[in-house]
Amino acid sequence: MQDKNFFLQFQNTKDFLCKMYLTLFFSGLSKKAPGTLGTLIALPFGWAITYFIAPSTLFLLALLVSVIAIKIIDNYENQGLNHDRQEIVIDELAGVWISIAMIGHTYFALMLAFILFRIFDIWKPSIIGRIDKNTKGGLGVMGDDLLAGFFAGLLGLILIKLLSQFQTFENLLKLSF
Repeated sequence: MQDKNFFLQFQNTKDFLCKMYLTLFFSGLSKKAPGTLGTLIALPFGWAITYFIAPSTLFLLALLVSVIAIKIIDNYENQGLNHDRQEIVIDELAGVWISIAMIGHTYFALMLAFILFRIFDIWKPSIIGRIDKNTKGGLGVMGDDLLAGFFAGLLGLILIKLLSQFQTFENLLKLSF
């Protein structure tokens, strides 16, 4: 299915909701940087969940979002949709939520989660790139971003620990909403 209007054509309410879900409220239809836009849209939701509920809840929600997305993507790909269309940005939400759940919800942590996640998601080093290239279906679409989020979170934790050793950065690391 090469149709660029695929995500704007709806057969019924369920189809509309599935496409809205995969494109994160149709932000994935942006002509410029849909992945970055999807990641930016995911940030305030991730912050709110970690701030008002718990980071573990955000982590579990990222996994739940992924399971649902895998099923929907598999269904569309079985109908002929090309693999890993750029309009699908729910994977960015899941990935950045993993990194936020690991790093935290301060200003600095959110900025770090966003930047590191985008770096790992675009660069796709090591196993992230192998999953992106070799794993088909919804698991391939979601898997590389989940791993990018995990490695972004891991690197973020290391950087925060290193920076916390210096008094100069102490206030920056604690700034919160």
